[in-house]
Amino acid sequence: MKILGISAYYHDAAAALVVDGQIVAAAQEERFTRNKHDPEFPVNAVRYCLDEAGLKYSDLDHVAFYDKPFLKFERLLETYLAFAPRGFSSFRKALPVWIKDKLFQKDEIVKALETHLSKDEGWYQKLLFSEHHLSHAASAFYPSPFERAAVLTMDGVGEWTTTSLAIGNGSDLKVVREIHFPHSLGLLYSAFTYYTGFKVNSGEYKVMGLAPYGEPKYVDLIRKHLVDIKDDGTFRLNLDYFDYCTGLRMTNERFAELFGGPARESESQLGQREMDLAASVQVVTEEIVIKLAKGIQKETGERNLCLAGGVALNCVANGKLLREKVFDNIWLQPAAGDAGGALGAALAANYLYKKQPRKVSVVGDAMRGSYLGPRDKQPDVERKLSATGARFHVLDDGETIERCAQALAAGKAVGWHQGRMEFGPRALGGRSILGDARSPVMQKLLNLKVKYRESFRPFAPSVLREHVEEWFEIDGDSPYMLLVADVQKHRRIAMNEEQQKLFGIEKLNVPRSSIPAVTHVDYSARVQTVHADTNPRYHALIKRFHELTGCPVIVNTSFNVRGEPIVCSPEDSFRCFMGTEIEVLAVENCFLEKAEQDAALKQRYENAFTLD
Repeated sequence: MKILGISAYYHDAAAALVVDGQIVAAAQEERFTRNKHDPEFPVNAVRYCLDEAGLKYSDLDHVAFYDKPFLKFERLLETYLAFAPRGFSSFRKALPVWIKDKLFQKDEIVKALETHLSKDEGWYQKLLFSEHHLSHAASAFYPSPFERAAVLTMDGVGEWTTTSLAIGNGSDLKVVREIHFPHSLGLLYSAFTYYTGFKVNSGEYKVMGLAPYGEPKYVDLIRKHLVDIKDDGTFRLNLDYFDYCTGLRMTNERFAELFGGPARESESQLGQREMDLAASVQVVTEEIVIKLAKGIQKETGERNLCLAGGVALNCVANGKLLREKVFDNIWLQPAAGDAGGALGAALAANYLYKKQPRKVSVVGDAMRGSYLGPRDKQPDVERKLSATGARFHVLDDGETIERCAQALAAGKAVGWHQGRMEFGPRALGGRSILGDARSPVMQKLLNLKVKYRESFRPFAPSVLREHVEEWFEIDGDSPYMLLVADVQKHRRIAMNEEQQKLFGIEKLNVPRSSIPAVTHVDYSARVQTVHADTNPRYHALIKRFHELTGCPVIVNTSFNVRGEPIVCSPEDSFRCFMGTEIEVLAVENCFLEKAEQDAALKQRYENAFTLD
């Protein structure tokens, strides 16, 4: 059974291929087009998936789309009727788009398949639709290592659903509880993202990173005025303070009045108010997630929990949920957002529509480390880099590891392009920028001179799985960088009396541990455990760095600059390498040093990168 899953037309378009229940390939369209969060039909991702499996379009049994457009149109119409005549202007703008592009989306998808891929394949008969939150739930349960599990999905909104509980058992998966629009934890968090001056649907992780700089002084205001939270975690929003049902903004004047003024302008100076707002909404989010989990465990008695949906990317909440030990085991889908819906749709079609049997992974999970994207063979890498004008040395495996480990130990920033690209928003050692976690200046250096982004943004540690408990307060796997844990107490550096008086961003330059480049201001870190069985090359690099330095932890951040998707091809990596202050680049066994590159090329690429 060969099933292609697709997500598209909102944001983070993607494609995923499932063959006889095995996840063969998956990728986001943005990586190919270089248009961040690309919403268009994922023609490049689809072609990649089929090429990876050696399939023709005629070989596909089904194409599964990740949500149901008719139900979305129903929500739009009913929301307008519920709030009429308020919101007529936004409804008037949205309706023609929905009638033209969304209401007849089946025709649009078939047209795209015929135009970009192949005609006369019987696409109408092959095309299936899954509900949005069922796609999320399927993406979380079926690749998990559990025979049985409760599945919690949380995001902004699908068709109607914003939060769902499903029960998975073998190949069966049933949604049993739902919270519906307009009551949404994802939209509550996005409202604060909007109000603190960041972009909705992409800036939520900035709010999470900003939260430790603030004090949660607005928690009581949020609970009193914005959201009613029940003991079991179910909730209702007070729509008097939000504008997303009837307008083109997330919040309104009452929201601004409640928090002391208008929303922060994008790119303007961050103030203590924004930090305190971020801290406050983070606390409320954690409260809801933990209460939902406790309510689910009490109701179902299940021992295992799977999570997906955009809110499941809140790794701080995930870490606190793990420490609460509500469930014996928790598994998080690494592509938890809408891109992962493509994978979920394909899995739902395979198990729920085609009734195929399921085999639970004996070792680990079925995501294979989430290394599901494209890779280039060594001869192709050499050919492509040569065409760009790159100057490189071809090394063997051992030499590549050694030279990169030595560069890291010397405090250099290393571009690391190895193996298959990751599926999902995190760089996991396939397309990463690496640095020495022991360096007190590495975080600032990478943010300002390589990533070209806000200085407050934290970086994640990659740590050898066999050493994780020596450095972080976590006693299990975290392969997908979706859990936050504290640095071990004996690794921390206590603040002196003068440092304790600092507020907000002033705390940034105070080293907090012996690995300051990956230790956030609250002594936390977004941990990735590196496993020899899923990424032996990355594991070998960190192991050699450990032998050189005594430290099994390095900095890992995504290989891109602000405003761009993570790199995909060797050409992408060379361009990013040349346009930033990365000093060393390894693309498979091609080893590049900045000092050896053509000066004219370097100048040209540097001019291409500016702050967005």
